[in-house]
Amino acid sequence: MTGTPHVSRRRLLGYVGTTGAGAVAGAGLGAGVVLAADAGNDPPAASAPPAPGRTIEPWGAHQAGVATAPTEVTELVALDLLPDVDRESLGRLMRLWTGDVEALTAGRGAPGDPAPWLSQPAADLTITVGAGPGACRPGLLGPGPTGFAAIPVMRRDRLQDRWSGGDLLVVVAGRDGTTVAHAVRRMVADARPFARLRWRQVGSWSPTDPAGRPQTGRNHFGQVDGSGNPRPGTPLFDSTVWVREGPWAGGSTLAVRRIRMDLDTWEELTRDEQERSVGRRLGDGAPLTGGMEIDDLDLAARAQGRLVVPRDAHSRRAHPSLNGGRRMFRKGVNYTREVETRDGVRVESGLVFLAYQADLLDQFVPVQRSLDEADRLNEWTTTVGSAAFAVLPGFEQGSWLGEQLLG
Repeated sequence: MTGTPHVSRRRLLGYVGTTGAGAVAGAGLGAGVVLAADAGNDPPAASAPPAPGRTIEPWGAHQAGVATAPTEVTELVALDLLPDVDRESLGRLMRLWTGDVEALTAGRGAPGDPAPWLSQPAADLTITVGAGPGACRPGLLGPGPTGFAAIPVMRRDRLQDRWSGGDLLVVVAGRDGTTVAHAVRRMVADARPFARLRWRQVGSWSPTDPAGRPQTGRNHFGQVDGSGNPRPGTPLFDSTVWVREGPWAGGSTLAVRRIRMDLDTWEELTRDEQERSVGRRLGDGAPLTGGMEIDDLDLAARAQGRLVVPRDAHSRRAHPSLNGGRRMFRKGVNYTREVETRDGVRVESGLVFLAYQADLLDQFVPVQRSLDEADRLNEWTTTVGSAAFAVLPGFEQGSWLGEQLLG
């Protein structure tokens, strides 16, 4: 469209920094990793945010939505394949979805769209497609990437079917809720001959401050949430996130965890108690051991005879030095929903946590087990949903999603 700002995949990586990738790190709720600023970790002010109103091209070796900064609205939809879907029909769905992705991210109506005017150009829209363990089997996509499997149930999990599992995943993210919701409807509608809806989750994030500068967003606990992510375009990011070999090369794996937060009991704590549960200051996300948000924790620091960062603080339990150097690329969105009870309606709040990594079983699962064992935040959080997906490799113009797996 003439006059519409356009950003290529390569140029986009120059805009994305640590502050644009917020989800559960030093002050967060899931398998977080707190890192010092280094060659692969960007300080909050080091990268400029994308200018408002960009069209993000969907083509490339990787799906565009993985490495992009969080946007204001994200919606995730999981689907279950119908019993008669085979490799050929799954390929038809992927070709159909590819046409949808190309049209919707460009701001055009998808083929057969009854309301194409709801597709807005320059909406920072990305659409990411993944496959669950049930689709990664002979006769469909074949084996998933190395280390991909369902996430083991953790001891403290209280999982509900309504938020867990799925054969396929679509993650739609953008600046405008109407545009995101419309894209979700089109993807789900076009999948109807092949799959049925299993669950959908939607949330919001605040990736920039009032002046439009990038910032690490905050979760419902008021914590700066997402410090120390590996920076897209660096060797650290590439080795952390992307599958490098085999038919899944260019793809990734994704853990989706729905985490319910008990705000009432959390707000009964003093500020000191809240900060010591995380190991970071609430005001600016800096370590309790001093410095700025981008600075690493001093795990040996003591004051008045005790560790400054307690042994069960979230940031200590998740620290890479205590987890074999394991890390991941985290994003997240805050959610609220009304829940009917015998006494009326209450509001449930929480975080939909997303962790991208090359090897889910080797990277995500060990860190999550460490947190499940003795993370102080467990007292105020409960994981009620869990799902694992293999993120399909990217596709070039003239190709389609999953062609190297299904073609």
